[in-house]
Amino acid sequence: MSTTTSETSEPDGSNAPSAPGRPGPETAPRAPVIRNESTVEIPVHLLFRDDTGPTALTLPPGASVISRRKGTGEQPRVGAGATAARPGAAVPASARARPPRPAAPCDPGLVERPGPALPGWCGVAVGAGGLAAGAALVWWTGAVPPPAAVLLGLPLRPYDGIALGTWAVLAALVTVVLFAFGGLARGRVGHAWVLSLFGDYRGTVRRSGLVWVSPLLLRRRVDVRLRHWRSEPMEAVDANGVALRVVVLVVWRIKDTARAVLAVEDHVQYLREQVEAAMARVLSQLPADAFHDSAPTLRDAEAVGGALTGMLAAEAAPVGIDVFSVQPTRIEYAPEVAAAMRRRRVAALDAQHRDSVLSSVVDAVDDTVTRLTSRGLVELDDYERKALVKDLTVAFYTGRGEGL
Repeated sequence: MSTTTSETSEPDGSNAPSAPGRPGPETAPRAPVIRNESTVEIPVHLLFRDDTGPTALTLPPGASVISRRKGTGEQPRVGAGATAARPGAAVPASARARPPRPAAPCDPGLVERPGPALPGWCGVAVGAGGLAAGAALVWWTGAVPPPAAVLLGLPLRPYDGIALGTWAVLAALVTVVLFAFGGLARGRVGHAWVLSLFGDYRGTVRRSGLVWVSPLLLRRRVDVRLRHWRSEPMEAVDANGVALRVVVLVVWRIKDTARAVLAVEDHVQYLREQVEAAMARVLSQLPADAFHDSAPTLRDAEAVGGALTGMLAAEAAPVGIDVFSVQPTRIEYAPEVAAAMRRRRVAALDAQHRDSVLSSVVDAVDDTVTRLTSRGLVELDDYERKALVKDLTVAFYTGRGEGL
């Protein structure tokens, strides 16, 4: 009987006889082609599901994972399962902690303080007294015409001219009267005056009614009431770079009149520009809509308003403005992309609806087959079970589709 020598294929493609005692092809262990190769068995039914069920699949470190993007129809792809766990893995920019921006510097000595002001009746009394004293001095010098003296019931006085000292006293009385009546002003509720003298801040007057303020001081009226401003549609972009049109409502009030008037050229214009800047920073961190995921979006008006309020309050505090609320009243797509985004949203809703219908149909088929077999109503082999599942799935899905 002749004997034949068994040959095995080497990795380099050459054939060499097997040595005595060396295992043959039937018993040779599998040698990994790639060093440190690691694989894991994944059930087939998990490859084509968007969710992993109640329990997650535990993988060994370094194993490859077969996955696909949720909500899309692309085929499963291979990705590195341990990439996110590596110490040197890249972190998205949105996940990094951003250090807070420093507030705009302001003159620490420029703080609101009460300004010099007196009640209005003081100015009226001083002015009336000055007028009375001046009239008495004129009568005493005899400068009052006789018809006027007779009309007023005053005795006639001889006129011998007005001395230089009398002229000085009259000039002083006229100055007092002008200061007394020239400093009278009417204070209104919800308004204040910022006083300055030769460019130096002298204080703020928040009184109402008749008030006397020195005529030498420059007065600037400031509205300190609670105010609101509804913006015009402003341009912005979301986290995906999609153009948006946003309208916000800002509720604010001047807290420090000295800083609002003297620390910035126009506090109203400053506030409006800061609103636009804060809106661009906040809206660019989130997408306007998440069509396939449940991630946070700009549709959460409460969260977006809170972020805008905090950011704008920090930017407006150095100029003496209190920001109480910044709420977006309308966030919509720009006209040039509105139609495309509307179609995308409708498609996403349709995909979610179809997925929910398919899930309910699969659950119904599973329940039906389980009941039939557990109660002994039918005995099915593998072929018959597959055929029954197919027929029930088509029937239930068609029924659900006609009932919508």
